[in-house]
Amino acid sequence: MWLEAQRAFQSTVVGTNDTIAPHVRAAYGPLANRIAVYRNTVQQSLIDVLATAFPAVQRIVGARFFAALARDFVRTRLPDVPQLSVYGVHFADFIASHEHIRDLPYLADVARLEWARGEAYFAADAPVFDPAVLATLEPEQLASLKLKLHPATRLIASRYPIHRIWAVNQPDVTEVPAIDMSIAENVLVSRPAYDVIIRFVPSADATFVQAFSQGRSLGEAAAEAMGSHPEFDLQTALQNHFIHGTFASMAAA
Repeated sequence: MWLEAQRAFQSTVVGTNDTIAPHVRAAYGPLANRIAVYRNTVQQSLIDVLATAFPAVQRIVGARFFAALARDFVRTRLPDVPQLSVYGVHFADFIASHEHIRDLPYLADVARLEWARGEAYFAADAPVFDPAVLATLEPEQLASLKLKLHPATRLIASRYPIHRIWAVNQPDVTEVPAIDMSIAENVLVSRPAYDVIIRFVPSADATFVQAFSQGRSLGEAAAEAMGSHPEFDLQTALQNHFIHGTFASMAAA
């Protein structure tokens, strides 16, 4: 009986029906109104969580449409764990499958970028890799070196210019210029200290970083990047990664 009531309450607060009605009584006022208070409170709280996590998405579609979109999501998925900072991990996939926003095919990737930003912010703390350590190694050791990505590092590859779209949909931007949607972009998210950094990286650099996530050595990662992108500049790429805290540690192969 108790489990049945719990399930009815869950169905009521995330849906539109009053399944819980037979299990409760209202001390005063219409029962439907009392139930509506709980439903609106729960749903609006989760909508607010999504709006906080996906501000650029909200700005792109508008506050009213975003609220309706978020409410659809809330009604299909409650939090999996009692931690609101991780609620919304499936929102980008939900956007990608939503029939009413097929004319915005880039929106799901913008949502993935915003979620990666949030993940980076809440990622485990770890010191960033100190490149001075490389000076202690013999030249022949460098190729077999494995660099471990920092816990906050995230790479998002898209068919669309998501870095540009995200950048022009920040609160301080008053005019949104025309954007060529045929340009693919890769975005690297990192957090070398307390601030999350979002930066565009060329395809060669994205290949380079992806190789490390798959356990490749420095030599193998560089070979993969240069194999598909002969213009890849290893020294410049490493300098930028060391500055922005992409890596946390190293290990010999």
